[in-house]
Parts: sequence; C-alpha cells; structure tokens
Amino acid sequence: QLSDTTQEILFLLFCLIIGCLAGVGALAFRALIEVGQWFLWPHGFNFLQKVVAAPWWWKLLLPTLAGLIIGPVVVYLAPQIRGPGVPEVIEAAALREGYIAPRVTILKPLATALVISAGGSVGREGPVVHIGSALGSNLAQLLRLNPERTRISLACGAAAGIAATFTAPFAGTMFAVEIILADLQVAYLSHIVLASVAATVISRHYIGDFPTVTVPPFAFTHPGELGLYLILGGLAGLVSLLFIRGVFATDTLMTKLPGPAWLKPAAGGLLLGLVGILSPHALGVGYDTINLMLAGKIVLTASLLILVTKYLATVACLGSGMSGGVFAP
Repeated sequence: QLSDTTQEILFLLFCLIIGCLAGVGALAFRALIEVGQWFLWPHGFNFLQKVVAAPWWWKLLLPTLAGLIIGPVVVYLAPQIRGPGVPEVIEAAALREGYIAPRVTILKPLATALVISAGGSVGREGPVVHIGSALGSNLAQLLRLNPERTRISLACGAAAGIAATFTAPFAGTMFAVEIILADLQVAYLSHIVLASVAATVISRHYIGDFPTVTVPPFAFTHPGELGLYLILGGLAGLVSLLFIRGVFATDTLMTKLPGPAWLKPAAGGLLLGLVGILSPHALGVGYDTINLMLAGKIVLTASLLILVTKYLATVACLGSGMSGGVFAP
C-alpha cells in the first residue's frame, strides 16, 4: 500500500504524461489535416490558394463525399463525435464522472480531419480539446482511478490540447478550470498547469513559436475610436446570437427532412460546396482569410460577402451533424 504522498507524486507524473500525449496528439491531428489538404487539393501554397485553384465541380463534390463518409460513422458508430466536442467534454466531466468512450479517441480526429481536409467550415480547436480529454479519460479508466481523479485527468487532457494548439499554457489551464471543471480546485491546479506546460513544450519544439493570428502594428490615436469598438462589440454579439440560432435551426430542419439520418451530413456538404463556389474564403478553418483581413488585403465589400458566406457554410456543416469546432469560423 503506497502512502498518500507517494500516490500524489505518482498522479502528478501521470498528469505530466497526459500532457505529453495530448501535445503529441494535437500535433498528429494537425499533421493529418495538412496531409489531407495536400492530397485532396494539390495546387497552391496554402489552403486558400488551393481552393481558388480548384475547379467548381471539385468544390461541390469533395464536401459532399466527405459528408457521405462521415454520416454513417456519426449515426451508427459514435454519435459523440458530431459537432465541436467541447460540450461533450463538459457533459462527461459534470455528469459521467469523466468517462469518455475509448472509440472517441480514434474516431474524433479521423472524422474531423476528413471534414476539414475536404473544405469543411469548422475549426480544429474544439476537436483537439475532445481528443486530449479522451486521452486523459481513457488512461484514467485503464488504471482504474477514482471518479475525482478521472475528471482531473480529463481536464488535464483538455488543457493540454488548448495549450498545444495555441502554444499558450496559461490559456489551456484557465480553459480547463473555468470551462471544463467550472470551478477552481486548488488541490489539482498544479496538475493541470504541468500538463499544459508539457504540451506547450512539445508543440513549440516541433512547430515553433509562431502566432496563429498575425496582428500588424497599430496605434490608439483618438478617444473617439472607442465608440467604434463599442459598435463593433454590439454587432459581434448580435452575429453570435444569429450564429447559434442558425446552427440549431439547421439541425432541426435537417432532422425533419425525409430520408435516412446518415445522409444529412452529405446534404450539409452539398450546401457547403455551393457556398464555396460563390466564395472560396468560406471553405476551411479560416485562418488564412483572417490574416489577410488583418493585413488589410481584403476590401470592405469582400469582407461583407465573407461574413455571409462563412456564416452559411459553418451553419451548414454543424447543423447537418459534421464533426468540427466553432472557434476559428
């Protein structure tokens, strides 16, 4: 029988291992997406250029085929993998004592990587949280840890996933504490911090310390600018409400449509393809477009078109049951 101190030290090391594995998992997931995009969209330097260079029928066909593949997986094998993944992690932490089915660890990254590679207008951050959480939960189940430590293992995986994605250990820690656990458990804060730091070290070692979003230099020159930021905040809040309602309305509409449930993601892929023909910026995660906007390389009228088409594309993907996140879109 090990002493309490020895058990705490071993659990701390266990959380460190979760952080390392989650960091590797985040990198593997990112690499899987890059390989998929390289294979499915062969022409161009970055994803946006690849989409622009592709013929219109390919933009229509590829998301539809991805939906046909994803549909049966979501309906028959693992319904938990649809959508962003973060709500499922919160539910597991709050209601299921940190339990996540082992098959989610495998199917979530594969399904989401396929959707994003095919041009799906979804993010990779939420799925990375789900992948890291599933790793922590599955390892805790393997070692038959008690429910409390299983929840902490899940939170460590979630924190490590965010930290590895953005190379930001503090952001990963706060995300796990405030969003996943919804309370500050001081006794286990060091475990979550350790997992986040471990994932960040691995991420920075392999992909470097590069920001996801490149913000150019700017200066605050007049107090009147604050009024514009106030208006911007209000408009962003309204668009957020429209987005949430649009996703749920599309989900309800897809449920009421005739035909088998496994065909609904293909219908979403078809709608996505139609929008992508109108605006290539609507396809994919969206970071290329965000950086172009920040650099001042997209005019106002084009940005308004992107606002509408990106909204429609993301609503079509998430409302039809595809696997992917919402943060970047």
